[in-house]
Amino acid sequence: MRIAIGLSCLLLCGPASAAEPEAWAVHGQATFVEQFHPAFRAPYSGPSSMFGGAQGRETLDATLYLGARPWDGGEAWADIEMDQGFGLSNTLGAAAFPSAEAYKVGKDAPYGRLQRLFFRQTFDMGGDEQAVEGEANQLGGHRTANNVILTGGKFSVTDIFDTNSYAHDARSDFLNWGIVDAGGFDYAADAWGYSYGVAAEWNVEEWSLRGGMFDLSRVPNTTQLESDFSQFELVGEIERRIALFGQDGKIKLLGFINRGRMGSYNDAVALAALTHTPADASLVRRYRSRPGMSLNVEQGLGGDLGFFLRASLNDGSQETYEFTDMHRSIATGLSLKGAAWDRKDDTIGLAFETSAISTSAQAYLAAGGLGLLIGDGRLTRYRDEAVMETYYDARLVAGVHAALDYQLIANPAYNAARGPISVLGLRLHGAF
Repeated sequence: MRIAIGLSCLLLCGPASAAEPEAWAVHGQATFVEQFHPAFRAPYSGPSSMFGGAQGRETLDATLYLGARPWDGGEAWADIEMDQGFGLSNTLGAAAFPSAEAYKVGKDAPYGRLQRLFFRQTFDMGGDEQAVEGEANQLGGHRTANNVILTGGKFSVTDIFDTNSYAHDARSDFLNWGIVDAGGFDYAADAWGYSYGVAAEWNVEEWSLRGGMFDLSRVPNTTQLESDFSQFELVGEIERRIALFGQDGKIKLLGFINRGRMGSYNDAVALAALTHTPADASLVRRYRSRPGMSLNVEQGLGGDLGFFLRASLNDGSQETYEFTDMHRSIATGLSLKGAAWDRKDDTIGLAFETSAISTSAQAYLAAGGLGLLIGDGRLTRYRDEAVMETYYDARLVAGVHAALDYQLIANPAYNAARGPISVLGLRLHGAF
């Protein structure tokens, strides 16, 4: 079961306008998530398996967003967050994990972190003047249609790259990791999803070009980031805005390369055969490159109906460094606002995602290896992992929403001997 409660507040001296851009802002957010799955078929389990019995888990996070404009076009933001709780099976057991609100670090007691601390500078380059809506991590004001935006500090790679209007925010749309982000995009991040880095965006007419460089974790999938780009990710994205049958859409093509100390699946399996121990990629790590790419499409279909598609892949010969254990992934779905039944603030969504791993990764898991999120101790019946997710998000009163969510995960951790898993969720969201 999933409950998400979001609280957003804004303290300003007055509404933003083209004449008076916001000089500062304070926003707040709180999210409580609970998920539940009944018992499912699990003839065997390993160290990173989803627990086969009935289980419910919750997470809680609350964020304070502090923003200021030191000069024209500049913005400085600090996001202070409190976290508590655990994902299902401590966020293990499925490559397409069912809650993007569940971090890879679970704790019983609340703890605080500075998740974002970044500066943004926007340079106007001509064209029509556009209003910029004030929200968390964005001061209200205006800018020209053609512009250059520079961002530096600590933030999430997916704040800028791989965004999608219909599937990108677990607090308001889909929940599953493989649906809200491109599964094959192994983006630089600590265990909470943030990194140190710099990014540049150039927006001109119907085109946008983005590029960035970010620190990887010191050790794959851990809490400590590099701070000197000794292990790093380079990422680039090109976007084309289109109009199809009079409806707005976007097509994005992204490429990335990770450079860091990572292990080869084949080397780990070979060492395991010699030592008669489970395969372990951490024993064969050396400095390597791991590239990948993704296609991201969103398109209005008329009325309040929208379509999205993501397809991604990466080099499956090396261990996954940061995100999740996918070497190929495709996700597609629909999002519909409720104006047709006089519920214009309601949203219903339906999505499907399927992912696969390389033959060398399959051999690694079969030899007892553990990935970032998966590892059943063996892999006797490999199948592509598949997810179906649907949700209905309803406006209860002004600023308060409730949502029901259901997910079906087939072949969790690419293992046809286990599952399928049904995950039930409830979400409450408030914005003020």
